[in-house]
Amino acid sequence: MIERRRIHDFTVALVLAAALAVPGVAPAQTRRAAAAVMARAGRRTTSSDTARMAAAEASRRSERPEVPGAEVVVLSLRDAVMRAADAPAVALARLRVDEMDARSRQARAALLPAIAATGGIVDQTLNRHAFGFEFPAFPGQPPIPDLIGPFSIYDARVHLRQPLLDLAAWKRLGAAGAGLDAAEAEAAVAVEAAAYGAAVAYLTAIRDAARLSARRADADLASQLRELARAQLDAGVATALDVIRARSEEAAARSRVREAESQARRSEIALARALGLDPMVRFTFTDSLGPALGASDADARQDAALALARRRRPELRAQAAREAGFRDARAAIRAERLPRVEVVADYGWTGPRADDVLGTRQVGVQVAIPLLDGLGRKARLNEQDARLRAAEVREDDLIRRIEAEIASAIVALDAAEDRQAIAGERLDLAGQALEQARRRFTSGIAGNIELIDAQATLNRARDARIDADYAAAVARIELARAAGVASTIH
Repeated sequence: MIERRRIHDFTVALVLAAALAVPGVAPAQTRRAAAAVMARAGRRTTSSDTARMAAAEASRRSERPEVPGAEVVVLSLRDAVMRAADAPAVALARLRVDEMDARSRQARAALLPAIAATGGIVDQTLNRHAFGFEFPAFPGQPPIPDLIGPFSIYDARVHLRQPLLDLAAWKRLGAAGAGLDAAEAEAAVAVEAAAYGAAVAYLTAIRDAARLSARRADADLASQLRELARAQLDAGVATALDVIRARSEEAAARSRVREAESQARRSEIALARALGLDPMVRFTFTDSLGPALGASDADARQDAALALARRRRPELRAQAAREAGFRDARAAIRAERLPRVEVVADYGWTGPRADDVLGTRQVGVQVAIPLLDGLGRKARLNEQDARLRAAEVREDDLIRRIEAEIASAIVALDAAEDRQAIAGERLDLAGQALEQARRRFTSGIAGNIELIDAQATLNRARDARIDADYAAAVARIELARAAGVASTIH
């Protein structure tokens, strides 16, 4: 009787200790029960029992095998979001801004003075008949030769060209400026997308780390139940079949641990990729799945979130800038029909020899009036009109998409929070069911198949709690992304 009581309390302690192995998963009621039962069981356990429990706890605490030479990064969700601002996609978007800034300066150059210097020496001969010069012969004088020269011309001068009126160039400058604004907004879009991607990758990594901890706890529990089945067999209240079932479940639990280790490592590699880090880097996470993870400046109320999105979504700014650019480009094409006025001038020195030159100059105003361009201008206007109409359609669709994203994120968040409450209750009930199954097994009323079924139910309940916490955090991040404040996620 004493032996069976010792097995009873030792088993309860082991089962509840395994339930505590997953941080943030075991409910408060289970934790309080564990503390009481483990304290009582501790007075009846032998030194070998204590050693096995210590070994199991050490196994649970070893989150991952050490990789020699691998860099270890201590990372929080906020750190991941901030690091995403330097991701390759963001760097490429910023280079696009530099490109559009250079194009804007090119467009501005068409309105600024253009100064050039030229110089040269020409030694030449001329056929006077080629210019229509015919001179009569004078009596007593030799005739003028047909070939004039050779003679030299030295010339060096500075040229100036300054537009005075060029409306088309002004409109092209406006279009280039709108392109720069659009590129800056698109860079902000890249920052938001990178922050969102990093946040989701971080949550996935800590979810898979939590699953790994749960699978290790499952394996520890399976090992403890196998020891219990062996003790019950030795006490004559269980059969060899019970031991075989327990050993089979322990082997399956070890297989699930290995699978969870692989998935956790793949999630870390994906996180490193999202942050632009070496894929061999290892992470130490400072956050765990909980009710507040993934919070941001976004408001969970529909109207407030939509108003915030209209102010903060960079896609809206980018689309508005693109439309402004199309309008300016269309206006520039229309302005090409107007006269273009510019001042041209030059000053320099010219003469037959380098030591015999005189200063000469030229100043003038030129007016260019387009008359006919083969109807190419009309075709370009039609092209810009089509682009502008397409941009307006895209803007309307973008607004509707943002509204849908916000509504979907709020619905998902509400459902995920309900799932969290249900999963917590389910986990508590699974723990109670496991305890009842254990009591029936230790009392000899039933075999351990009920205990194994209860263990599987507890495993599923742990996964459901982890998935519910993950879904709630992802829903908060989705809401932040929809509202345009993904960079504030923490």
